[in-house]
Amino acid sequence: CVNCVRWSANGLLASGGDDKVIMIWRLAGSGGGSSMFGGKASVENWRCISTLRCHEGDILDLAWAPHSPWLASASVDNSVIIWDASKFPAIVAILKGHTGLVKGVTWDPVGKYLASQSDDKTLRVWRTTDWAEASLISDPFEDCGGTTHVLRLSWSPDGQYLVSAHAMNGGGPTAQIIERDGWTQDKDFVGHRKAVTCV
Repeated sequence: CVNCVRWSANGLLASGGDDKVIMIWRLAGSGGGSSMFGGKASVENWRCISTLRCHEGDILDLAWAPHSPWLASASVDNSVIIWDASKFPAIVAILKGHTGLVKGVTWDPVGKYLASQSDDKTLRVWRTTDWAEASLISDPFEDCGGTTHVLRLSWSPDGQYLVSAHAMNGGGPTAQIIERDGWTQDKDFVGHRKAVTCV
């Protein structure tokens, strides 16, 4: 099963699945072909240019860095791997710290931070300068019951806010707003009746 597919800014496509593999695809050209009505068929041919193997479990999310040749992958093996897209399959870093399945990763728009969210009821923010943990956030997730298939989080376009999935406030499901300045968590989106899985 393919769990995630992500475009890069330069037209590559990354896919990750239950086979523990990430495949990198490039458009190889258009095929001729004809349609059943006699006109030309629009066919694109994609070629796998690299296969990335290092995770020990299913790949659940992928994210391309906005201004650097990096690809982040999240896996059920509790890790995040940073790959160097300029020389696949080279690895830049393996981020360990989560104690549960990592189900979401996202880069801030400037590329200074990477955020990951896990079934261990934490969100971790990593600095891209040294891959050290800049912040560990757990309060909004402590009362979350059960698990979800994905935890897709997202930065605001200006990078000031990070919004996470599967948070709780007052017994109800929310999407937690985390401010980059101090990593404060005093705002959230409310209204869903079940767990928020992606933002």
